Amino acid sequence: MDVLAVEANLGFTRAGEVIDDDDGRGLKRAISRPLDGDFARQFEYRRCRVRDWSAPGHPPLDFRAMGFEAISLASSDALQNLLAQIRGAGEISGQQARRLRRLLTGSVFPLSRRRCLKVLNVAPEGLIMRKGGPNGLKVDPDVEMGEMNGHDVALAIHGDQDVRGTPLKQMMRGWAPWLFRHQTPDGSNRYSPLVLVNLWIPLQQLTRPLALMDRRTLNAREHQLRYALPTEAFLDRTEDMRENDIWAFLHDDAQQWYFHSHMAHDQAYVFDTLGEPHGSFILPGEAVAERCYLQLRGLREQLAAGGAIKRCDSAALELPADTTAPLRQAIESMARLVATVPVDQVGKPAADVWLARASEAMDAVVRKSLEMRVVALLLPDVWPFRRSAGS
Repeated sequence: MDVLAVEANLGFTRAGEVIDDDDGRGLKRAISRPLDGDFARQFEYRRCRVRDWSAPGHPPLDFRAMGFEAISLASSDALQNLLAQIRGAGEISGQQARRLRRLLTGSVFPLSRRRCLKVLNVAPEGLIMRKGGPNGLKVDPDVEMGEMNGHDVALAIHGDQDVRGTPLKQMMRGWAPWLFRHQTPDGSNRYSPLVLVNLWIPLQQLTRPLALMDRRTLNAREHQLRYALPTEAFLDRTEDMRENDIWAFLHDDAQQWYFHSHMAHDQAYVFDTLGEPHGSFILPGEAVAERCYLQLRGLREQLAAGGAIKRCDSAALELPADTTAPLRQAIESMARLVATVPVDQVGKPAADVWLARASEAMDAVVRKSLEMRVVALLLPDVWPFRRSAGS
């Protein structure tokens, strides 16, 4: 049965972390904290209803109205092959990043309301891969965060860039609000065809999916906060750009949230970098997925070492009613492997087959995604605008 929506916790800025902004813009600001600081000090989880927009009956997404939309990447075999390689490796190399940028630059993607998006440039900075296990499990705890790899799944609801803030104000000498289309608490530009968007590609996301807000339901003056994000841990910038001006958000019951329960890398989100609220969340059933993942990992180690085998307790596999179908299937697959682990078969073909299947089943519940900043044009979806470079 299709799950139309789930009840889940989203991470919002605490009201006690809000102060007056001192830049004369009449806005509020969230207090900046170190990246490795206590999450619970700065943020609070609030229960939200998150709608699955892939389920029957939901209206189509609309980039201009809602702040985000999904596009198809399926037509490019070269792109799909590259994304499959990155997914399998669990990281992205510099060479793959350059090839990814080349494949996307000049592409045109149809949008709703007879519009299309023409990619002009994929920024080299901000192209990162995120990776996180079910229920917040860190699957690579020893990997250090770098410019592109080692990034955990984002916990807090945020918007990626303030059009009047660092680094855009330095890079564009204050012209960004006049050049880019945007909708922010203290101004807007609804006429420019030039947009700054995030292209977010889910390599796999049976767990920890991305939630995006319908920004028509946001009271920006009350709930959108300026925030200076420290970047020295993962970006090499000059002193005047060490802090990146982004947005934080307070919770409100009127806000409406959306996700996709089984999105893969044949699709991607495009959303407004200059303020669209988004962040990951934990799906119902992920606690069970985490237990099965850890049990499989333990069984793999025992099998390789020739130790005693402990089987999974079936009572631990009771799933919430609103567990999504793809996650339910992945958990059942792990449970079957736990129940059929070969005993006294070390070094034999049956054990090798089981180990390969266990690795595949564990990897399937690890969320992997790519995100990048894109400068693009929002154009009518008619010839010649819909022509891609080289076509």
